[in-house]
Amino acid sequence: QVQLVESGGGSVQAGGSLRLSCAISPHVASCVGWIRQVPGKGREGVASIYKFDKTFYMESVKGRFTISLDNAANTLYLQMDNLTPEDTAKYFCAADEAWTESFCDPVRLPGSRSKGQGTQVTVSS
Repeated sequence: QVQLVESGGGSVQAGGSLRLSCAISPHVASCVGWIRQVPGKGREGVASIYKFDKTFYMESVKGRFTISLDNAANTLYLQMDNLTPEDTAKYFCAADEAWTESFCDPVRLPGSRSKGQGTQVTVSS
């Protein structure tokens, strides 16, 4: 059973930055990433990493968010820059095994078998 523990959420003004962290145990799956959820809406995949290397992003965060993985520390990060109020959501770390990189597309992340408890990100205008 993969355990995922997120940290780093908080409140910032529009244009600000936050970095989320996700501690992963006991090992990093072939597909790890971040999803987010706004109350009353479904979860959406934000960014993912396939086999420690290839990264994918949802369109609205490209150029603003950066996903990275410290494999030695089993920690996943999401650097979020130039935040907007539309980024306000609860962010979850997600992990699953993916046979090919197409199965690690962010749109598939909400179906991941392992998810953390989430961390709240609030962006004010």
